[in-house]
Amino acid sequence: MRNLKLLLAYDGTEFSGWQIQPEAATIQGILSSAIGRLTGEKVLPQGSGRTDAGVHALGQVATFVTESPIPTENLVVALNDILPRAVRVLDAAEVAPEFHPRKSARAKSYRYRMYRGAICPPFLARYVWHYPYPLEEAAMQLAATSIVGEHDFTSFAAVDPERGRHEEVSNVRRIFCSKWERQGDEFVYTVRGNGFLHHMVRNLVGTFVLAGKGTIKPSDVLQILDARSRSAAGATAPSIGLYLVSVEYEPPASNGRFT
Repeated sequence: MRNLKLLLAYDGTEFSGWQIQPEAATIQGILSSAIGRLTGEKVLPQGSGRTDAGVHALGQVATFVTESPIPTENLVVALNDILPRAVRVLDAAEVAPEFHPRKSARAKSYRYRMYRGAICPPFLARYVWHYPYPLEEAAMQLAATSIVGEHDFTSFAAVDPERGRHEEVSNVRRIFCSKWERQGDEFVYTVRGNGFLHHMVRNLVGTFVLAGKGTIKPSDVLQILDARSRSAAGATAPSIGLYLVSVEYEPPASNGRFT
């Protein structure tokens, strides 16, 4: 048996997220089907995280166990021939049997893109949150930096009915980097941490927007964290602007091929 690791990129617009669902197109579902066509096996690939409907990925990581002898370089070509153009396998590698894309992860990075121009170009409309209204961007940057460090992010977590069924859970996470940057007409949020809760990044963005509108002060974000209540934070930002950028592992787990 081989444990194979895939690096994936996808446009999430037409998909109902990562996790397989009945009567819905999902990344896990179409990937499982494509692998089955190649290997003749029934497999359910495991991902590093469950991206929501409409969320994109530049570096999602998934694994599956197979008896197939197909070389990894041939597997990449064959899967891309079968998968829809919105989903691409960028690389594949054989990893240790104990490697798990979620449990073995040491850090993840996400990006959120807001388009600030008056008119959003049609070729960007599927990939950014168009927000042309006044915002104090400096206040949003200050608010973003306040979450760096280890905190309980309960205030920024949506209810996840599947979480905690089989294991004790904690909402404490460590954030290594949290910043906004102007990139032309886009205002881009980048966050890197050791893990993220359900809707956490989108809820952070929605709260930072409140700081940009002057509804809250940047320093209020710390009070929102302390409240440990979802009702204390802002609304959930649209999924359209969110990207899973990368997942990081210890070098031995990836044999130096993934970061």
